[in-house]
Formats: sequence, structure tokens, C-alpha cells
Amino acid sequence: MFFSQKLNFSHENIGSKALLVHITQMSILKIARLGHPILQKIASQVDDYGDPEIKKIISDMIETLEDVGGIGLAAPQIHVSKRIVIFFVPESRIEDEKDQVELTIMINPEIRLLNDKINRDWEACLSIPNLMGAVERYSHIKYSWFDINGKYFEREASGYHARVVQHECDHLDGKLYPFRITDLSMLGFQEEINSNIELLERGRIVPSDNKMLGTPNV
Repeated sequence: MFFSQKLNFSHENIGSKALLVHITQMSILKIARLGHPILQKIASQVDDYGDPEIKKIISDMIETLEDVGGIGLAAPQIHVSKRIVIFFVPESRIEDEKDQVELTIMINPEIRLLNDKINRDWEACLSIPNLMGAVERYSHIKYSWFDINGKYFEREASGYHARVVQHECDHLDGKLYPFRITDLSMLGFQEEINSNIELLERGRIVPSDNKMLGTPNV
């Protein structure tokens, strides 16, 4: 999912920001692409939230995300097999006031389904450049995580907000969005699909014989 926007920290992560500003050496890292084995590994839990190495990884993730103009990034995408995700919801995709989510740092996130309702929409991924696909996701979830201080948080999410969280957390379990596509005619180059209004609209309709390919990390 691509979007260019200045990254702001969510209020839950103000303490995290204060710690990270002390790390002066931030790096823009290479994104792992589809086919690299690290993208299909189950990432390891983070045991020490205050580990300077973890802070450095997060700082590099933020710098890399801002450089590429993305919406979210998981640690495996920068060749680090740890359960760390950063993301935000761009203003253009805010559907409800509660979905106003600025940059959030999540360590060891978990997802719980709040109902079995499903929607379908188009997704892209920094690890699969130039392609996009119509992916079925659960519509309403609750997710939890820890920050770099080891403080626990949880939120409810629906619509696009829930989609972004599920997309990024999938990376922690070795799954990329094409693995969840149930109709491969809904996968193609962004330039071609964005010029086909009929296909774009069809990609947002959940098929009547829908069968989800597995569940998120619950």
C-alpha cells in the first residue's frame, strides 16, 4: 500500500518517540522483495523491549518507510525476522473518527476477530513493486501490541484501518497478500488495473462463494 505523507506519532507512542530521538544514526534500508526467504519465515517474538538493537531497528524502519512513501512496514521487509510493525492510516482513507491513526509502533502485535464479516479491496505491497491485488480481509478486529517501553495497548479497527493492520501483521507470519487472493484474475500491474474502472469496482465485491485463505494471527 503506497502513500506519501509526513509521518506523525500516535499519542500512544509519544514515549517511544522520545526514546528514539536519541538514536542519531538512522538508516534507509533495502526492502526485501517477493521470493526472498525471510518473507516466508515466522518472525521471532521480541523479548527485551528496551534493547538498543530493537530501538535501532524501529528507527531504521521509520526512516525507510518515510523514504519510500509507504503506509506500513514490517521488520521482515527490512530483512529482520522480528515481530515489529509500524503503520498509519492516511487521511484520504479515514472512514470514521476512530480510524484517525498516526504512526504507530507495534511490538509483538496480536489480532482478535470481532465478527466474521469480510470485505474485499485492493492492496499493494512494498515487497511486491508495481503489482496490486483484490484481497479479502476481516472487517472488524481488535488488535493489541507493546511499545518500546513494554507498555500494553489495544484498539478496535474496521474497514481500511483493519485491512492495513492485517496486511502488515501477515508479514510476521510469512504471508504476503497474494497468498490470500482467492481469484488470481484480481492480481495485476497497478498501471493496468487503475485504468480499468470496471475491474477496480469488481475487485471490491466479495464473491458469493467466498472462502478466506486462513485467518490472521489471533
